[in-house]
Amino acid sequence: MKTLSLGEPRLTLGLDRYRRVSHDAHRALHGTLPDLGTDDLITLAGMGGLRGRGGAGFPFARKLRAVQTAAARRQAGTRVVVNAAEGEPGSAKDAMLLTRAPHLVLDGAELAARALGAPQVVVGIADRGTRGSDADPVSESLREAVAERSAVSVVGFRVVRMPHRFVSGQSGALIQGVNGRIPLPPGTPVRASDTGVDGLPTLLSNAETYAQLALLASGGADAYAAVGTADQPGTVLLTVGGDTVVEAPAGTPLVHVLGVCGAPPAQAVLVGGYHGSWLDPPAVARARLSRSRMAEIGGTLGAGIVLPLAEGVCPLGESARVLRYLARESAGQCGPCVRGLPALADAFTALISGEGDPAAAAAAAGIGDGKGACAHPDGTAAFARSALRVFADDASRHALGGSCGRPVRGLLPMPGDRPEPRPRLSVDWSRCDGHGLCAELLPDLIRLDANGYPEDPDLPVPAFQEAEADRAVRMCPALALRVSSP
Repeated sequence: MKTLSLGEPRLTLGLDRYRRVSHDAHRALHGTLPDLGTDDLITLAGMGGLRGRGGAGFPFARKLRAVQTAAARRQAGTRVVVNAAEGEPGSAKDAMLLTRAPHLVLDGAELAARALGAPQVVVGIADRGTRGSDADPVSESLREAVAERSAVSVVGFRVVRMPHRFVSGQSGALIQGVNGRIPLPPGTPVRASDTGVDGLPTLLSNAETYAQLALLASGGADAYAAVGTADQPGTVLLTVGGDTVVEAPAGTPLVHVLGVCGAPPAQAVLVGGYHGSWLDPPAVARARLSRSRMAEIGGTLGAGIVLPLAEGVCPLGESARVLRYLARESAGQCGPCVRGLPALADAFTALISGEGDPAAAAAAAGIGDGKGACAHPDGTAAFARSALRVFADDASRHALGGSCGRPVRGLLPMPGDRPEPRPRLSVDWSRCDGHGLCAELLPDLIRLDANGYPEDPDLPVPAFQEAEADRAVRMCPALALRVSSP
């Protein structure tokens, strides 16, 4: 994982010297924690204009006040949770912080816990296939950090592993998991500030937010606002291309970030992740790293995910691949997810094969509109609508000619650190007449034997070839092919 800083480093301070910033090195770089009460911390967060960095951008001061108010009303205790589950495949910023600068995150969380009187901080991380072991870098770094702080911290720390799934990063799913339930978003929205961990008022925010809080508390509001914009002081962390984490002042031009990262010319850039928006080149040229400036051009900063899409590939095919992934990753507990998301993926598949049209795909994107049990259908629909809008010319070419002439390469990141069941393409030998069309449509997947029949009657379908496999099934003259779900 590559880490860069544009301008004076803050969150990334010291990373040019240390592989991992120990507690002693952290205190030398950032100082010690101040002692702030709840009201003082709320005031500081408000003066610093601190908002959540997990996607929604909710004002942190209002979260603190909500937890304080709920605890006073119920005469109950409080809990503090760090959301570092990072279900988005294109995001790595929170994992980078916990791996290389963990004490910034833990400082911010402990600061909030002290102010609210919470006895413990819970850190939710993704289970990346090392269950029962601390071998992964995030777990190992957290283990070392907690040990390093044991002599000075007045609160405890607990690490909870979450399944590495897209919806596991949602706040409701994390609360469910911490409470020992299945880590899926609850069927009805519940505010963590009212009822969270152990049923108590809970302050929940993502890892970067707590790190930003630590910076704000150590330097003060004026120093914090020395960079950034009037409505978004400070810096932001971005994950560019899935493998480079960049810290940049809010308001920085997006093209500058892409240039520093060495990104090649792109036909479009996805901002905000797989619930985000595509930007065409003119919009990219105007984009600035702030919520308000992104909104002006139809984009979203979200969790700071930036994915340039290289030229020479089919953008709708790449988008269809993401939609198929999002359909598989749903919580499966409401109609818009269970029926709507697969139908939306099918509509895109039909469009890129020439058997559908943009209007049908747009209609399929009407699955959300607030009808789902969580935000997953709405976010997925927004991504699909963005693709139809930005790639409208490509959609027309597919609808008229069945192809835009460009391949699907699978360039957008998908989970690669855990084995996933794949759809399988199978041949019904009782029907197959050896036409050979399937090998023409899927030359990288199907090989014919000496008699002109497929050599292997059952094959896993790579993610980037799902659309082509569906097309081969529909075009087989003998109806001898089928794709089975994983």
